[in-house]
Amino acid sequence: MKSGFFVRLKGRTLASMLLAALLSFTVVADSEVKYSPNFKGTDINEFINIVGMNLKKTIIVDPQVRGRINVRSYDMLTEAQYYQFFLNVLEVYGFAVVEMDSGVMKVVRNKDAKTSNIPVVGDDNPGIGDEMVTRVVPVRNVSVRELAPLLRQFVNQGGGGHVVNYDPSNVIMMTGPAALVARLVDIIQRVDKAGDQELEILKLNFASAAEIVRILESIYRAQNRAEQPDFLVPRIVADERTNSVIVSGELQARQRVIELARRLDAELQTSGNTRVLYLKYAKAEDIVPVLKGVSDSIAAEVQGAQGANPQTPRRSSGREISIEAHPDSNSLVITAQPDMMRSLEDVVRQLDIRRAQVLVEAIIVEVFDGNGTDFGVQWINANGGGTNFTGTNSIPIVNIAAGAAQASQITRGTTTQSRDPATGDLITTTTADSNRDYSALGAALQGLNGALLGFYNGNWAAILQAVRTSTNSNVLATPHITTMDNQEAIFLVGQEVPVITGSSLGSDNTNPFQQVQRQEVGIKLKVTPQINEGDAVQLVIEQEVSSIGGATAVDITINKREIKTTVMADDGATIVLGGLIDEDVQESESKVPILGDIPVLGHLFKSTSVSKRKRNLMVFIKATIVRDGSAISGISKQKYNFIRAEQLKRDEEGIRLMPNTSQAVLPEWDESLKLPPSFEQYMEQQNQTQPAAEEGNKPQ
Repeated sequence: MKSGFFVRLKGRTLASMLLAALLSFTVVADSEVKYSPNFKGTDINEFINIVGMNLKKTIIVDPQVRGRINVRSYDMLTEAQYYQFFLNVLEVYGFAVVEMDSGVMKVVRNKDAKTSNIPVVGDDNPGIGDEMVTRVVPVRNVSVRELAPLLRQFVNQGGGGHVVNYDPSNVIMMTGPAALVARLVDIIQRVDKAGDQELEILKLNFASAAEIVRILESIYRAQNRAEQPDFLVPRIVADERTNSVIVSGELQARQRVIELARRLDAELQTSGNTRVLYLKYAKAEDIVPVLKGVSDSIAAEVQGAQGANPQTPRRSSGREISIEAHPDSNSLVITAQPDMMRSLEDVVRQLDIRRAQVLVEAIIVEVFDGNGTDFGVQWINANGGGTNFTGTNSIPIVNIAAGAAQASQITRGTTTQSRDPATGDLITTTTADSNRDYSALGAALQGLNGALLGFYNGNWAAILQAVRTSTNSNVLATPHITTMDNQEAIFLVGQEVPVITGSSLGSDNTNPFQQVQRQEVGIKLKVTPQINEGDAVQLVIEQEVSSIGGATAVDITINKREIKTTVMADDGATIVLGGLIDEDVQESESKVPILGDIPVLGHLFKSTSVSKRKRNLMVFIKATIVRDGSAISGISKQKYNFIRAEQLKRDEEGIRLMPNTSQAVLPEWDESLKLPPSFEQYMEQQNQTQPAAEEGNKPQ
């Protein structure tokens, strides 16, 4: 017999070891070898060597495996039982056997076995006894994160057992003796089955699914569901399309809900009933005309079907249906037959939905650029003749000459003498010299724009006038509007300017009466969004930029630029409206015939004016669909923080000449504001606090 094993003999002879081996097995009559192990005070390495020799196994022993064993069996063991006996003894003394793919077995400490090459088993070959195995168990109905701590209580984590949970796949990985792992698998299967939550669908015949779900939710909410495990709390959902109730949860919990729903789904005893439907989002006054039209159509369809089939029993006419709105509570009061009531309730549920909102952000930019140049020479002779040009920036030389002549004249004072008739005394009266009159010259030079150079010599006078004008304007507005779907929103920043529309005089042509109408002038944006089935928004846009142009002989002029269009934009996309409005170039020249055409010298006999004007208007529109409250809260927070940052910057810079004066700053955005509790929540809080108060009031 050849057997390979590696041991260290301690104080025992080979003869004594062979004797123990011979005493540990017996050959029976049927040629089957059976073992009767008997080891008393035997070194564990000798025990391993004897078992390896008997089973003809190659066993490698870890150097840290030490100790003595005391074990005896009074039964005859088969080879398989003898091998399990070997594993059991090692497990009791804190060691384990790891079998390699080549058939070689290793004896190591239990805590080291879980990091060795332990075979991974499944349902087909789970392993037996104390054989070290690794197993991966998927869990379908409960969370492995909550299940793993419970399983670790049945495993010696410091020894060879090990339990690990993997949340992404919801599986548990276990390492340990096959019998222990099989026990844990059985526990997992039982717990996973208890947490199974199947679905049941109950189709209602008479009642409304949404109303039944509301009643059932109220019942279970009042039963203090926080004290029950999650899998025992049923989940109830209404399918309004098929008028069915969907129940999910543990079997008994589902059965209780289904039974209660069946009892509530009973036909009404009367031919009609009255219901009050409270609306959440829609207005009751807007829903009433729709419901009346639907009820009339259904009644007409029923009457037509009864007329086509005389055997069909006659039903009540549609005039017995009553639909009224209660604006104070925003509710509908409907009286109708049960089938008609269900149809109207279904229409109300589909119409009473939260409508999406649209945030419209606009950037309005108007750029105006204008340039002009005027150049002219005028001269005049005291005896007659000269040039006189008039224009936007030109001052006629005749007006200047007339004003200068008037300013140069001085009226000398006079002295007169007379006698007083009463006394005969001589009275002298003196008139002072009058001052120069510059009013005409001031009126002529009042319209001066640019540079004016003049001279005179004897009877000749001339002026040279040159001016260059440049006008640049940039109007920028960024209005933001949030509005409901299909609701018009208007944004206006400007002023109301009075415009005279009519006037009349009194009977004596005095006390004139004028009719004045105020007109809005500024930046106006009117938009009506319509959300399509997808993520596109149709925008009906009316945009206007107006300003006061100036005064006329009749009234004022108003500059107005307006865009009216309908566009389609994707959610969050930016579109552009407008562009170059106009570009105007004008050149005018006034000159003396023939003399004005002479090269170089002709400029002394003409006046030239050139102007160029260019105006651009662009409007950028961005539409963002807002479907829930959290999104609009985030947008509001962003705008709020922007304004607050501007205020903090101004407060940090301070006010000129008032450095110690603080400015108003918005408080920080606070999202902790909550609505007060509902009636059910308030009553639940009262029920929880009342026993505690009674306990505190008991006498000590």
